[in-house]
Formats: sequence, C-alpha cells, structure tokens
Amino acid sequence: MQNSASQTSDAPSTAARRSDATRAAILTSARKRFAADGYERATIRAIARDADIDPSMVMRYYGNKERLFAAAVALDLHLPDMSELPREEVGRALVAHFLTLWEENGELTAILRVGVTDPAAAERMQQVFREQVLPVAQAVCPDPEQVPARAALCSAQLLGLALTRYVLRFPPAVDLTREEALAWLAPAVQRYLTAPHP
Repeated sequence: MQNSASQTSDAPSTAARRSDATRAAILTSARKRFAADGYERATIRAIARDADIDPSMVMRYYGNKERLFAAAVALDLHLPDMSELPREEVGRALVAHFLTLWEENGELTAILRVGVTDPAAAERMQQVFREQVLPVAQAVCPDPEQVPARAALCSAQLLGLALTRYVLRFPPAVDLTREEALAWLAPAVQRYLTAPHP
C-alpha cells in the first residue's frame, strides 16, 4: 500500500520534469528559429520539428506564435544597481556589464538580429529599453528632461558595438579585446549619462 502511494506521489513530479524539459526544448528551438528566419517567417511547425515534438504541444504550452516569441525573448538584462557606484564610474560599469551580456547571452544577439528587420522584435527591444535601461539613466543623469535622449544615445553605442561585433562581425570590431572595447566605449557612454547638455 505504501509503495502505491509513493508511486502516485512520484508521478506528478515526473510529469512536471517532463513538462519543464518540453518547455525548455520549445524555447531553445524558438530562439534559434526566430534568429534565423525572423518573426514573420518562423513557423510553429518548424519550431516543433526542431524541438522534435508535435506542433500541438507548442500551442498547448504557448497558445500562439506571439506568446511564444514573448516567452523566447523574455530578457532580463540583470543591470547592476548603479546607485551604489560613484557617478563617474557608471559608464564603465554599464559597458562592462553589456560586454559580458553579449558574450554570454545568445538570446540578446538573436533578438538584436531579428529586431533590425522585424517590428515585433523591435518592439520587444524597445520594451527592454523602457523598462530596464531608462531607469539606469534616470538614476545618474543631471537633467531629468534629457533622460530619454541620453539613454537612447547610450543604447546607440552599446547596440552599435553589438551589431558590428556579434551580428555583422566586422573584423576590426571582432578583433578588439574586451579591455579595448571597454576603453573606447566607457568614456562615450559616461559622457552621454552625466556631461552637461551641449
């Protein structure tokens, strides 16, 4: 009797593990497919085939392609708390953090690649910018009215490097060491954040 109860209690945890594994496989396939084909051309059928599951399972877990895309590119930049740093070090800390992100997070590179041509991905990047990058600028910018422009200029530097180094792979950008990239970008980002308005 005890054996039967134990087997029954194990069944839900086994099913939950299977469910988690299926979700993970779907998201991995979706990220690769969205990066390769873009939002419009990527299909649920192709994503399911890549994950080696039935397309109905993708629909069961995510409902539609729009929800799947949102889940696949749910990006948390894990930005550090800049309020703990002296203002003159924020630019360097921000660039260093983003260099680490680009080098370790394939999702970010995938959404950048897709975002250049796809409105849904571009909107997702804009949302990340509004929710995660703007607050960093708000914490250190001297002029509250200039926060959006300053944050956008910081993003232009950071995304520009990512595009040339990790997506388009321009040889001179790829050849920069991490320290060289940091040395070039940090002063520019710092200026955008804290210099007086020109």
